[in-house]
Amino acid sequence: MHEENKSAANGCSKIRSGAQNGAALLALMEKTGYSMVQQNGQRKFGGPPPGWEGPPPPRGCEVFVGKIPRDMYEDELVPVFERAGKIYELRLMMEFSGKFIGVCVSLDNCRLFIGAIPKDKKKEEILNEMKKVTEGVVDVIVYPNATDKTKNRGFAFVEYESHRAAAMARRRLIPGTFQPWGHTIQVDWADPEKVVDEETMQRVKVLYVRNLMISTTEDKIKAEFNKFKPGVVERVKKLRDYAFVHFFHREDAVAAMSVMNGKCIDGASIEVTLAKPVNKESSWKQHFNGQISPSSENLLGFPNKEDGTQKSLAKPASLSVRLNGQHSPGPPEVERSTYPIFPGIKLTPISMYSLKLSHFSSAVMHLDYFCHKNSWAPPEYCLYSTTSQDGKILLVYKVLISSIADDSQSYFMPEKLCTTVEDAKELAAQFTLLHL
Repeated sequence: MHEENKSAANGCSKIRSGAQNGAALLALMEKTGYSMVQQNGQRKFGGPPPGWEGPPPPRGCEVFVGKIPRDMYEDELVPVFERAGKIYELRLMMEFSGKFIGVCVSLDNCRLFIGAIPKDKKKEEILNEMKKVTEGVVDVIVYPNATDKTKNRGFAFVEYESHRAAAMARRRLIPGTFQPWGHTIQVDWADPEKVVDEETMQRVKVLYVRNLMISTTEDKIKAEFNKFKPGVVERVKKLRDYAFVHFFHREDAVAAMSVMNGKCIDGASIEVTLAKPVNKESSWKQHFNGQISPSSENLLGFPNKEDGTQKSLAKPASLSVRLNGQHSPGPPEVERSTYPIFPGIKLTPISMYSLKLSHFSSAVMHLDYFCHKNSWAPPEYCLYSTTSQDGKILLVYKVLISSIADDSQSYFMPEKLCTTVEDAKELAAQFTLLHL
């Protein structure tokens, strides 16, 4: 069991005295035989329990429990959790009060996102720097710049040997405490990699190709992948510096992956892997907490669920987001509501860039956050208009994304027109995020 509440709360209905709490916890340890230690700001109960033989439980056996009242301790929590099964370990931090608890599978994340890295630093330099100040570094993943392959993109992913090692490194790398190369870096948990079951992956016949040159065309990619066996490629879809290569048969896709991985196309050494299928219910749209309506999917030209063809509308529907998400197809656990401000509640100034992506339901805000995290200039929106046959003013935004470091620029503009400025801007932001 894993509980790490991260918000402070004010007030509670009842708080036990230190003596009462100590007596209750001693009684619990005597009854269960479990040990209890204070470690790294959290209290650990068990791990392993008495009489345990063999290795610890594998990944996937841990759950995160949030919003536990501040006056509730292990002697009350353990009996509740034991209803679900034998507890191997419970780690408790108490800094919250008031609402119902929430339970979800705990992610055993071993990877950190490091942003604002100087773009001239190579993988070896970043790896050595991380090893100097943190322990348990296994690897560093660095992606080359889309327009200049001699530079990185200003961020990297650092892989650690365990979740604990990554958590300790994250605490060590808090901005302001460590400045590699004289730069203040950004540190956060990396978004967990999507897991696709083996049975589904066995049916994949699409390859994901990254590290392409911006100038490389779809025809060139298709020709290169057809070289080892002519006519095997069905089609190619290129987006910025990566592409998806569709094959007629899976065996050809697997063979092409082995042959083409590491090959040079237009001077760039490409990386080739099997593409992970996108579940329509759990795709990029979940970055907006599922708040994009079905009508907005049609505006963007998403494939029709029945026949896979693209659907277009003569009249664009509204992209507005309802306050409580009542009309959205998003997952029910997403919390989008309002709460009263009670007297005495402390409000703390905060930057939007310190939030998680889950706090954004607007594509416009998400795009701004995305540009900031990659050390780019804020997106620029240029508004254009035309007149429909019935005299209506129709609007579309072109979005300019600029890289501060290398002065490169990219333009994005959806192929749909809207009747309101708000819808046009939201649509343009969604379109841009799809192609970055």
